[in-house]
Amino acid sequence: MDLAHYVGTLNLLGDESRMRLCALLRERELSVTDLVRVTGISQSRVSTHLARLREAGFVRDRRDGQHAYYALALDKLPGTARLVLDEAMGSSDPTLEGDRRRLEELQAEQRGRLPESFAGEMERHYSPGRTWQSLAVGLAALLDLGDVLDVGSGDGAAAGYLAPYCRSLTCVDASARMIDAAKQRLSRHENVTARVADVHDLPFRAGSFDSVVVFHTLTYAEHPQRALEECARVLRPGGRLVLLSLDHHEQLEITAPYGERHPGFSPRTLRGLFARAGLAVSFCEVACREAKKPHFEVVLAVAHKSKPSKNAKSG
Repeated sequence: MDLAHYVGTLNLLGDESRMRLCALLRERELSVTDLVRVTGISQSRVSTHLARLREAGFVRDRRDGQHAYYALALDKLPGTARLVLDEAMGSSDPTLEGDRRRLEELQAEQRGRLPESFAGEMERHYSPGRTWQSLAVGLAALLDLGDVLDVGSGDGAAAGYLAPYCRSLTCVDASARMIDAAKQRLSRHENVTARVADVHDLPFRAGSFDSVVVFHTLTYAEHPQRALEECARVLRPGGRLVLLSLDHHEQLEITAPYGERHPGFSPRTLRGLFARAGLAVSFCEVACREAKKPHFEVVLAVAHKSKPSKNAKSG
């Protein structure tokens, strides 16, 4: 081989994108779509690079209907190119490592199972059907609930998950329009009732419910302490209250247009509110954080109403 051949080989591999494509096509046969997904290089650029590599005899293609698949032509690959690729693929280059990881994820997706690289951070990745909604449905199926009150139920979106597992489910909201929507959404559940009510003055006798859920409602209440006292009043002894609320934040300009009156409640503040309402807190911590700015955090709190002491004298 003459000097021009070696120069031509080095020029062909002297482009980072072509090196990445060759490294991937050495692993397995891939389509243009696969290469675009793995590398993030535009489809037009991938096609252009593949054309040059194919003209030089580095890559071969195979047609399957309207689809074309490419692979590295190892049997025709010049020794110089093989040495360069061997050296590059044996390195710990972060770009090539990233391509390998994404190729593994693509292969696992095509095989119908999760890639091993998801381990430890599965919540950050999507796989078909594995959504937070499906997770909520699955977890709800573990429940065995009694008489439940959903305070600030809105249109019954959350109540729909709970309804099949309650002896009875009562939805209340200050908005008549929301209650109408909840009635329509939950009409197939015979154990559900929905009515307009004020959380500060619940129209139920004391000790009416085994559980009260307050999901993203407290920040809308004019008097949060009074609202929790009412929730505690309608709880049966031994009953529990489960609450979700934004943690305290400084972005009231974002939440105020949604009608929220308070900029969230910290776990410490909620513990104080529960204690004054006569409820014993078993859990109260930040449970999740939104990925998008301003990264709102949500507090999950669980509290119980104490049962009468066995030693208490009857009247």
